[in-house]
Amino acid sequence: PESFPPLRKEEAVRVLRGQMKGIQGHCNSCYMDAALFSLFSCTSVLDSMLFMPFPLCDRNVQGILRDEIVNPLRRTGFVRAGSVMRLREQLTDKGQCSSFTNAEKDPEEFLNLIMQQILGIEPLLKLQSGGREQDCYCYQIFMDQQEDLVVPTVQQLVERSFLSSELKLVEIPSCFIIQMPRFGKEYKMFSKIIPSLELDITDLLLDSPRECCLCGDVATLEC
Repeated sequence: PESFPPLRKEEAVRVLRGQMKGIQGHCNSCYMDAALFSLFSCTSVLDSMLFMPFPLCDRNVQGILRDEIVNPLRRTGFVRAGSVMRLREQLTDKGQCSSFTNAEKDPEEFLNLIMQQILGIEPLLKLQSGGREQDCYCYQIFMDQQEDLVVPTVQQLVERSFLSSELKLVEIPSCFIIQMPRFGKEYKMFSKIIPSLELDITDLLLDSPRECCLCGDVATLEC
């Protein structure tokens, strides 16, 4: 089947901006629509999911994901709700969870199911906390209300979340999927979050040389 590269710069604006663009929502699909758009519209870092050899992955799920969602999104900027529903039906069968077709889910649950159980991808992140390592596919930002953060950047949120949870990255990840703080219908911690187009993970890495905030030399102590 024909494949299309991710959209870049002016082409991304031309293809994705306007009415009837993006992934059409239906029956509480917003969590999946947003995740798929973020993972595939403008980046190829996870395109291996689309071409992994059978039988390491589920051919039906891979075909729907590649031919009915990713390629149309990159080609015309629009994906019909029916295509996402077909993916949700397949996930319902494979995940043994009937609510995938009608209920809102946590994006992490969707990513774990499709990446681990269906496509067989190795975990993307290795985290350490309290001397114990854990593998995962994405990182969700957890943090308490910060009075000095009114309109934060992604960089600020990631750093403070890692600090408050005493987390470190064991190694530089090939792909760093970050889920923003949870929002409910009645409460939002932040009205806006500024995307950080580049993310500096130097201070998040385990045993990484850090510079002193006063003199700029390699630090010997960490507060």
